[in-house]
Amino acid sequence: MLSTLELRNIIESSFLPMRCQCTLAQDRSLTVKVFDRASERVDLMVTGICAEQLNSSRAISNLITGLRHDLAHTHVAKANRVSDSL
Repeated sequence: MLSTLELRNIIESSFLPMRCQCTLAQDRSLTVKVFDRASERVDLMVTGICAEQLNSSRAISNLITGLRHDLAHTHVAKANRVSDSL
């Protein structure tokens, strides 16, 4: 299994150039926050990710793919709200 530092580095660097912060709780669950580049506002926050299940490159890749999908969906929803208000 990867160390927490290695796991954090993989996840956080996968969102560059956006800032991503990955923290590990006492119960070994991860929280991932992805920040908007311009405003530093949190665009995506996912809590309760089981770090124990991230024991292969495929599991980590699937997590990152899911997070990117959620982030893209969040951006589409925000864009739709802005265009609806115009």
